[in-house]
Amino acid sequence: MAVKSFNPTSPARRQMTVADFSEISSKAPEKNLLAKRSKTGGRNSYGRITVRHIGGGNRRKIRVIDWKRTKDNVPATVKALEYDPNRTAYLALIQYADGEKAYILAPGGLKVGDHVVSGPGSDIVAGNAMPLDSIPVGTIIHNIEMKPGKGSQMVRTAGAGAQLMAKEGAYAQVRLPSGEVRMVSINCRATIGSVGNSEHENINIGKAGRKRHLGVRPTVRGVVMNPVDHPHGGGEGKSPIGMPSPVTPWGVPTLGKKTRNRKKPSDKYIVKRRNS
Repeated sequence: MAVKSFNPTSPARRQMTVADFSEISSKAPEKNLLAKRSKTGGRNSYGRITVRHIGGGNRRKIRVIDWKRTKDNVPATVKALEYDPNRTAYLALIQYADGEKAYILAPGGLKVGDHVVSGPGSDIVAGNAMPLDSIPVGTIIHNIEMKPGKGSQMVRTAGAGAQLMAKEGAYAQVRLPSGEVRMVSINCRATIGSVGNSEHENINIGKAGRKRHLGVRPTVRGVVMNPVDHPHGGGEGKSPIGMPSPVTPWGVPTLGKKTRNRKKPSDKYIVKRRNS
């Protein structure tokens, strides 16, 4: 994928870049694999805003993705590579030998006409899924399960890839994109290769309207508010925030404040912290 820029016909066009979508082979999604997505506007069942900066945006439908890849030893052919408005990665539409179709995350290098398969003993080829027990140490993987059979939860964003570092007993050690090394059951499944669309991080939104199309409402800085609206508000002229460290609108410390529960049960699976 390449990033496309424009002639500076306006201040927004000067900065804006978009994907050229050269990898996309189909614009129309598979109708049988679509689901309705309702909008909340960031509001709960009482109508109160519980998540700020959500609202508007283009209409989207959910693509039903096969996160489990449990159809073992049945070869599938890649029929199309498609754009998904709900995520940064592209999707691959695959059709199994028995005629069933499914969506999977498209790994880098996967092309229309390629063959993928899942199950223990599969070839170490991008797009094939298998338990960690069947993957050689040092392999780049993505779409990793945290619990066997639950479906993949880790390493799913565009360009992301983890590395299988070691296997010991019932667990494998996986180095995640953040730098964290984590123990995962060797019965958990992962997909070979890294997620495609790696150039996504180089895209510049360019203008406020494009952010609204994505369903993101404006963010207002606390320092420009009144004291009644935000702890950072008030002050004569353009003053600093007037406190040792920034806080949220409700006074909770931020910028370096650790929020992870120290007694979280899954801490025992973390071998090395990120950025440690």
